Amino acid sequence: MDELRQAAAKAADLMADHLDRVGDGPVWQPVPDGDRAWLTTQRMPENGRPLDELLDDARSRIMTHPMGNGHPRFFGWVNSPPSPAGAVFEPLAAALNPSCAGGDHAGPLLERTVVRWLADLVGFPHPPGGGLLTSGASMATIVCLASARQRATLADGWDAREDGLSGHPPLILYVSAEGHSCLHKAAQLLGLGARQVRTVPVDSHYRMDVAALRSMIATDAAAGLRPFCVAASAGTVNSGAVDPLDAIADVAAEHGLWFHIDGAYGALGILADGAAPAFAGLDRADSLALDPHKWLGVPVGCGCALIADPAATRAAFSLVPSYLVDENADDLGWFAEYGPEQSRPFRALKTWATLSHLGRDGVARLVNHTTGLARTLAAMVEDAGDFELLAPVTTSITAFRYRHEGSQARDGDGLDALNRAIPAAVQRRGNAFLTGTRLGGTDALRTCILHPNTTEGDLAVLLDEIRAAAKDLSR
Repeated sequence: MDELRQAAAKAADLMADHLDRVGDGPVWQPVPDGDRAWLTTQRMPENGRPLDELLDDARSRIMTHPMGNGHPRFFGWVNSPPSPAGAVFEPLAAALNPSCAGGDHAGPLLERTVVRWLADLVGFPHPPGGGLLTSGASMATIVCLASARQRATLADGWDAREDGLSGHPPLILYVSAEGHSCLHKAAQLLGLGARQVRTVPVDSHYRMDVAALRSMIATDAAAGLRPFCVAASAGTVNSGAVDPLDAIADVAAEHGLWFHIDGAYGALGILADGAAPAFAGLDRADSLALDPHKWLGVPVGCGCALIADPAATRAAFSLVPSYLVDENADDLGWFAEYGPEQSRPFRALKTWATLSHLGRDGVARLVNHTTGLARTLAAMVEDAGDFELLAPVTTSITAFRYRHEGSQARDGDGLDALNRAIPAAVQRRGNAFLTGTRLGGTDALRTCILHPNTTEGDLAVLLDEIRAAAKDLSR
């Protein structure tokens, strides 16, 4: 145990030193060839190595090449820095190493509290058993859409679990043109088929067009197809747009569709000052996917599926072999009955620690800080002569593009090609990190602000880095 204690203390120092100094170095740099070869081609040792020696390797070969998301000027994708509480408590979950499929121990019991807290934060109804933690929103989406599929087929006198989908009228899923790819993957994995996913157009603010949705449902129903679910977004990854949730809920109710909301990134945006009206209708959803490992900074991976009717999810997944019958279980059963995982890690501990450390006020402060900076960046873009704002700021994402000083062209002069090349050029410079996308048929730059220590000065550095990268590329 002496080796373990010494190694644990050394690991704690390594973690604390990394988090303390991460903002002082480059945001990201390519991995040198020598370290790349070590990371990818090393052989498994014949004999075990001491923990102290392994920690030396971690310090010199692994911690030196981070993704960059711990840095205040990392604005790429939707990747947050780790919460200090989550980083401290995750090793304790590893030390306990339970399977949180169920049972009378701390893991599954604490998960019930964490799921309830998350539901309360975003104002989602939470009946007992109405949710579980997952590896991320992609798995949460599979849980939610499988529940929707099972409810729809049972209502038709058909059991998708027993009989599959062959012979049943095609089940149609409606997803915004700005909807996340995990919705399409889930449809494919659940046997719905890519052709049964309808892409609903968006309006000028990149929100789902409700009139188009209504028309598409009517057309499909008249053709003998089976509309069963509409998936809206509460914060898209491209622009942070929030679909008109209340109006979509009305359409879903009229047609008996399951109403799912992808709030993986953006659902917590409801806590920003004055933001609640934009999220009206979120509480009417049948299911909501969100990711504590995004805005909250819970160490990856931790997603959450929230379900308004837990019986629907249990009907989609419950399968209890004789060796897992637990006479001590309550009426809710085990978490393993509500999703595809049997062995489940102790995700609740790092999430509980993060939420407890922040408190409701701290979560709201984080959301307000980051959404405020996104609006500030949008104002800086609009005030500059060489940038163009592409979408309204709703959450903490700002979508814009670089253009030559004074140019009014949106697509001419090679601006698409230039904006497509800028993110990688900025990343290589090491002083900031952003990513690109396509928005409204246009190559765009996008920043997602999640770091509690990001400042307005960091935003100015970002814009200067984009200008410098564009200048280099234009040579």
